[in-house]
Amino acid sequence: MKACNVLVILFLLLTAKHQAQIKKDSILQTIDVFQNDMNNEYADSTHSPLTREDRLKFKGHDFYPINLNLVVVANLKVTPGQEIFEMPTTTERKPKYVKYGEITFKVKRKKYKLNVYQSMDLLNKPEYKDYLFLPFKDLTSGTTSYGGGRYIDLNATDAKRIIVDFNKAYNPYCAYNHKYSCPIPPKENFLNLKVEAGIKAPKE
Repeated sequence: MKACNVLVILFLLLTAKHQAQIKKDSILQTIDVFQNDMNNEYADSTHSPLTREDRLKFKGHDFYPINLNLVVVANLKVTPGQEIFEMPTTTERKPKYVKYGEITFKVKRKKYKLNVYQSMDLLNKPEYKDYLFLPFKDLTSGTTSYGGGRYIDLNATDAKRIIVDFNKAYNPYCAYNHKYSCPIPPKENFLNLKVEAGIKAPKE
């Protein structure tokens, strides 16, 4: 009887380890796809925000090493009834956004909170009806990452939890070309944390 119990426990442990490995491999694969897509987009003359001169020299983005500790399962609190507001940008343009909700998560046992937003312009487009915008700054902003902050794309969900992968943080177009107008992350979205994941500051 005892031997049987030991075998069952061993089987469960091996199964859990196998499932964890599958999950890890899946996450790594999505990050790899993200990085390849970003590099291909910027190298493509029809989609790239780069100037022609910079595009011809472009060899790929500089990414932080993948950090699985910065793939977080965040609690999502939807905040309906919020007022529409104008988000400041790097130019005089002020696009309209609405706060969709708040996400809270832990990194190394410390709790953090960020707001997520919806663009009023994109809400009118069916393909973007579930799009959520997460702009943020952190302790790397202005040093190893772009000083104007970075963005993460998310999807609206009815679930109370949402996966936020900071390895998929990317720079606004204006980090590469001043002709673009880019939203500036609200002060509420400053993380007192070094987010050493995702895309680094553009190379000079």
